[in-house]
Amino acid sequence: QVQLVESGGGLVPAGGSLRLSCAASGRTFSSYPMGWFRQAPGKEREFVATIRKRDNNTDYADPVKDRFTISRDNAKNTVSLQMNNLRPEDTAIYICAASSTYYRPTYYPRTPGEYNYWGQGTQVTVSS
Repeated sequence: QVQLVESGGGLVPAGGSLRLSCAASGRTFSSYPMGWFRQAPGKEREFVATIRKRDNNTDYADPVKDRFTISRDNAKNTVSLQMNNLRPEDTAIYICAASSTYYRPTYYPRTPGEYNYWGQGTQVTVSS
């Protein structure tokens, strides 16, 4: 089992920055690809970013490329999401996820069904 707890959400004006953190406990954190998703009211959960377990390579959804950065610290069992130049359309609950499924080393899991551990989420609100 893996437990995930997010922190760092809040209210920020457009153009501002926030850094989200996800603390993981339980089984070997470094063995799992990790991801961030977000869900706005009335919308489906959508992929934001993922980081691979071995080489720490990353992949991002197009709307957040060049603005968001995902990183992980395996020694501290944390994964972070640095969000810069925030826009009102980034407003959502941001949710950390981990996958215990084996994927080939070059693969980036990008769909909710590819993750089996989820945090409760943290609210991010960007005012215009």
